[in-house]
Amino acid sequence: MSLPVQLDIEGMTCASCATRVEKALNKVDGVEASVNYATEQATILGEASPEILIQAIENAGYHAVVHSSTPSAADDPMVALRNRLLISASMTLPVMVLSMVPAFQFLYWQWVVFALAVPVATWGAWPFHRAAAINARHGVATMDTLISVGVGAALGWSLYALFFGGAGMPGMTMTLELFGQPGEGSNEIYLEVAAAVTTFMLLGRYLEHRAKRDAGAALRALMESGATEASVLRDGVEKLLPLAMVKPGDVMVVRPGERIPTDGEILEGSAAIDTSMMTGESVPVDVSVGDSVLGGTINTSGFLNVRATRVGDDTELARMATLVERAQTGKSDAQRLADRISAVFVPIVITIAIVTFVVWMAIDGSVTIAFQAAVATLIIACPCALGLATPTALLVGTGRGAQLGLLISGPEVLEHSRSLDTIVLDKTGTLTTGRMKALAVHSSSGVSASDVLGIAAAIEAGSEHPLARAIVDHARSERVPEIEATGFVAEVGFGARAQVAGVVAAVGRPAWLESEGFDLAPELGHTLEELHRSGNTVVGVGSGTQILGLIQIADTLKESSTEAIQKLKDLGLTVIMATGDHESVARAIAESVGIEHSEAGLTPEGKAALVARLQAEGHQVAMVGDGINDAPALATAHLGIAMGTGTDAAMSAGDLTITRGDLMGVVDGIRLARRTLGTIRGNLFWAFAYNVAAIPLAVTAALNPVVAGLAMAFSSVFVVTNSLRLRSFRPTR
Repeated sequence: MSLPVQLDIEGMTCASCATRVEKALNKVDGVEASVNYATEQATILGEASPEILIQAIENAGYHAVVHSSTPSAADDPMVALRNRLLISASMTLPVMVLSMVPAFQFLYWQWVVFALAVPVATWGAWPFHRAAAINARHGVATMDTLISVGVGAALGWSLYALFFGGAGMPGMTMTLELFGQPGEGSNEIYLEVAAAVTTFMLLGRYLEHRAKRDAGAALRALMESGATEASVLRDGVEKLLPLAMVKPGDVMVVRPGERIPTDGEILEGSAAIDTSMMTGESVPVDVSVGDSVLGGTINTSGFLNVRATRVGDDTELARMATLVERAQTGKSDAQRLADRISAVFVPIVITIAIVTFVVWMAIDGSVTIAFQAAVATLIIACPCALGLATPTALLVGTGRGAQLGLLISGPEVLEHSRSLDTIVLDKTGTLTTGRMKALAVHSSSGVSASDVLGIAAAIEAGSEHPLARAIVDHARSERVPEIEATGFVAEVGFGARAQVAGVVAAVGRPAWLESEGFDLAPELGHTLEELHRSGNTVVGVGSGTQILGLIQIADTLKESSTEAIQKLKDLGLTVIMATGDHESVARAIAESVGIEHSEAGLTPEGKAALVARLQAEGHQVAMVGDGINDAPALATAHLGIAMGTGTDAAMSAGDLTITRGDLMGVVDGIRLARRTLGTIRGNLFWAFAYNVAAIPLAVTAALNPVVAGLAMAFSSVFVVTNSLRLRSFRPTR
């Protein structure tokens, strides 16, 4: 299957339009398409060419172009919509004043109103009329159908009253009535209704478009934050190249204050890197030779030579954008329900409007009241807010998450976050740093800790084993003089031997040292038992015939782990730790962070089995991990949460990725997911409640169509504005 094709869709005016475009694309052979009304984009998987896809959209009555990250201002639909709104509003204002205030009504005022209102109800309302015509051609009715029919009915009746009734006679007067009043229908005109409803709808749609644009600002800012050029060393000469020309293996020069062009590894130099745009962390990270850096982050100090490792769509920044866009395209269960309701709602509303007109004519005989009630029903029942409820909240929520280093993969994450009651945490790399650190050196009588550490560092100097690196790093930090070791021999799984200062020395498991003929002093024996009970790793150091000392090594806890565990409990979650480590180590780590239940000695399959067992017991389970060994459990869980500092396998299996690798990010990710879901449900409740409450008012002639139009327009604006409140989400720390 080819790479996804993204198209920008023009002409969509409601969620029903998006559904129609989606159906048209999915009818193309070998194509799987998803259309997002909030972003006005289509994402298509398949072998069909963009030309074929665009033609399918054109046949459905809409326009499409291949997505561009840098659209021109001239092509901005907001500009055309704003101009249409301003012109319509300038003509509607005198129409409203003349129609509402009898004191301003001169001899032939109604004909001036006619001249001003007709362009508004035709040209100004053209987007709605056009969409309604497209809908009719396909045998369907949408929100635009209601608006077009309502405006058209008001205009048509007014024309009849002016040319064939008594409304065109000199001296005719009228006022704006919020409630229907019995009268002679042929003497009433509704030009103010046609003009005002059109203008209010245009205003609502403009505000809606602007709000949607603001909603996507987070993702756009993320993508636009990357570098566009790179200083690359080619044949020893520094060249400024477009980012698209950078290849893996190229050496890039990054000066202080510049963005790192693409993901890479530092070959030369050291610096403090501002990673806030990727991880949400405000404190710069110190990096040096051998460290990995991400494209888009900022070099705040130091001169760097960076070898490009991942470019283009393989970079972390591109991956983040893909995850966020995928999330914004999806639909929650609640939105699917809203879509089903919207599909049958419009025909029902049209039927209700017709029945309303007939019933009022039968009861009262007043064309005025019957007409007002029918038109108000058509206009106020338009369910635009239903179509905006989910996508706008997803747009804002996932965009805000990306800013904070919380990548939500889809709307199903939101649904699962609400029902979670249990969370399983991996230990290494999740609760702990995953980096071994020497905590203390315990020496026998008459031997200094410096001597013990110096012998151990001399033997381990050439090893890449995590325990060896911890010993060497500790010796350097303590400024222990370097000693040369010769004849290095490694015993895999046990330790290593060498000649140090002409004496046979060894570093490794204390039991192995004893088996090799090194004696353990009694005072060290007691210390060894205590260290084993504490869950720490213990390395013995022997020289000659004696074990000179013990080095206490442990995987250090992340600073935020203890606080994060309490925050997870505050969210109503039962916390379980799952690790492949020994029982004593697991118990010690769990107790130190406040976890009551831990499972030790688990294989990758064992972790997945633990998650499956909890699910079988009726629990809704989240799994947090960072390594390839966590991938099966992440995929098994209802909600897989991957730490972004881990492996690609873990992140691929996860539903929620925490790019900053901090457990507090898990807390924030669940909080944001739940808040976004709450916003969606609030939006849908408002949209449903509005229509349920408004239709009876309109049917009973309790609303003038002008008021109905204003209320309907701002119901959509309310939903979008409510979604925008997600931009204020703040992390726990």
